[in-house]
Amino acid sequence: MSYFGANKYLKSFISGSKGKRVPLDWPKRAAICMGTASGLAFLHDDAEPNIVHRDIKASNILLDESFNPKIGDFGLAKLFPDNVTHISTRVAGTV
Repeated sequence: MSYFGANKYLKSFISGSKGKRVPLDWPKRAAICMGTASGLAFLHDDAEPNIVHRDIKASNILLDESFNPKIGDFGLAKLFPDNVTHISTRVAGTV
């Protein structure tokens, strides 16, 4: 059974304390990157209406018990109908 946040946030694996860090080998890191990119592609292209997250960072990527990534925190997300472009020059997100 997969559930959100079983292994916490990606950020805790990247910058957590040494005693609590789980080593992420390169295949696991690549799978996390590809899964996140796949999720973003779905939101941008296949969701109706299209969704642009606008705040992707390690603390907004949740990992389940198998280290599958889940995108979280849609507080700055924007919905875009088909007839409106998602291209914007406005800066959003966290520093």
